[in-house]
Amino acid sequence: MTPTDEAADSVLLRTEGRAAYLTLNRPKALNALSHTMVRRVDEALTTWEHDPAVETVVITGAGGRGLCAGGDIRSIHADARSGGDASAAFWRDEYRLNARIARYPKPYVALMDGIVMGGGVGISAHGSVRIVTERSKVAMPETGIGFVPDVGGTYLLALAPGELGMHLGLTGVPVGAADALLCGLADHFVPADALPALAADLAAGAVSDVLPRHVREAPEGRLAADREWIDHCYAADTVEEIVDRLLAAGTPAAKEAAETILAKSPTALKVTLAALRRARDLGPLERVLEQEYRVSCAALSAPDLVEGIRAQVIDKDRAPRWSPATLAEVGEADVARFFAPLGARELSLADNAPQEVPW
Repeated sequence: MTPTDEAADSVLLRTEGRAAYLTLNRPKALNALSHTMVRRVDEALTTWEHDPAVETVVITGAGGRGLCAGGDIRSIHADARSGGDASAAFWRDEYRLNARIARYPKPYVALMDGIVMGGGVGISAHGSVRIVTERSKVAMPETGIGFVPDVGGTYLLALAPGELGMHLGLTGVPVGAADALLCGLADHFVPADALPALAADLAAGAVSDVLPRHVREAPEGRLAADREWIDHCYAADTVEEIVDRLLAAGTPAAKEAAETILAKSPTALKVTLAALRRARDLGPLERVLEQEYRVSCAALSAPDLVEGIRAQVIDKDRAPRWSPATLAEVGEADVARFFAPLGARELSLADNAPQEVPW
């Protein structure tokens, strides 16, 4: 297989009847997104946007294990170690794609079956019709690799009820269907074995006619029952105080959340807290993506991203050596540098953002 063939094969495209189908096709990598894949998806959306025969776009993942596990973090690790600019270029196109999906003028149906993490959330949860199943595991796990939720993740998490978004952003824990629905990361539950029929029906009928035939009530989640301690603990002003409140809450789930947080990058935790709080006041998705681009670019030159990916993905020793190693050592200036303007390298999206679409 030539490189060109391989690139084309990583995203499969087809049309049938009234629908266009886009399949992320790197199953051995859990359909992790490469720069080539992002560009191919964007090109397909351009073609289908202007094709009157296409009424609905459907995105799914090959392999049966998940829609998409995120970006290709091995490539990001290599780029960060070498001081390159490939990751910044990738994020620039990826974030533009995230914004485009949110404003797409035709129904964009994301089948969020199985693992949907990081960049997988970005390519699905901004869509107009977001479907989860009993197998869905939706997460923004970036703090575990010394990174910060991106791809519009801070926008989505900031919109979640109460402090649920802060809980998910700091801990990085995956949630199932009911909790994804509660947090506003998805719209409908459809059993996994009904997805093929749903996708096929969209070739012949409108989304509004097809969905009611397949949507069911999701199995019970756990976050609704935890709202009291989540909303109290994560409303604190600092990560240190959040941890203290979790440890004092007197419930095993809160203690587990505290222990999970304390294993993450201290710098990433504090930047995530600031990013989510700022996102609430920034306005449209495009403004939040611009902020995320500054944060992501700053992370490339910070030690924890390389170290986090090394520990979790490269060496897999699960023993990252964070620098600084504790929350107390991360000062206000350390956090502020992640939000510093990029000058000529800024990602500019908000000034050209189209109006909201009615889907």
